[in-house]
Amino acid sequence: MPVTVHDVVRALPDIAVLRERCRALAMLDAVMSPEWEYRYYSFDSRWAPGEQMASMRNGSGDTWSIVFSSAGAFIRGFDHESPMSPANNNGELWPGLVDRTPDVFSGCVAEPAFSFNGRLQATVCLWRQRSDDRWHAGDLAFPVDEDPDGATRLFQVLVEGIPVAYQRFAEDYYETAVDLDAVSRFFALHPLTDDLVRRLNPDLVVADLAEDLAEIGYPSRPV
Repeated sequence: MPVTVHDVVRALPDIAVLRERCRALAMLDAVMSPEWEYRYYSFDSRWAPGEQMASMRNGSGDTWSIVFSSAGAFIRGFDHESPMSPANNNGELWPGLVDRTPDVFSGCVAEPAFSFNGRLQATVCLWRQRSDDRWHAGDLAFPVDEDPDGATRLFQVLVEGIPVAYQRFAEDYYETAVDLDAVSRFFALHPLTDDLVRRLNPDLVVADLAEDLAEIGYPSRPV
């Protein structure tokens, strides 16, 4: 499993695959947790003109955001307990974290939604332009720590990218049994049916998810 952002760089799939993986996670959480404020994963297909955003928040201060745009994709993660947190470095970003970020992502680095007191909240940053053949991150000297930048805790399910990874997470987080075959259908972006939804949440049907389907952009027909 990943240890730092440099391992995440090597493990993540291309932008298109990552975006659909994020949609699946968000749709699964919409079914598992009808109340948005208690969800872990989200996806906003209408976040800003020409941009979509996937996000994670664990309710304890840790978060990640992925902005998908015509330029490519920019990812920032924040582990509030990391020794690389600005809170542990006089409010400053860890040296090298965003120094090499391409100008096309400067808006993401300066995005107020990702900031605190005008400073990007991040312990992990990586990016990939449309023309790139791989993900990139800054040149970093990591502090001695089991998970120095929080990349392992933040991105484990996203990096694994397989149904059983979400099943393990959801059974722990939502404290209930989770149907692996049903999760697999979400990962394959199968259109939702009442039967499929009820396999994960017996109190829901597809009609209850209309707003989430529109926000996430989850396909209503086979892809």
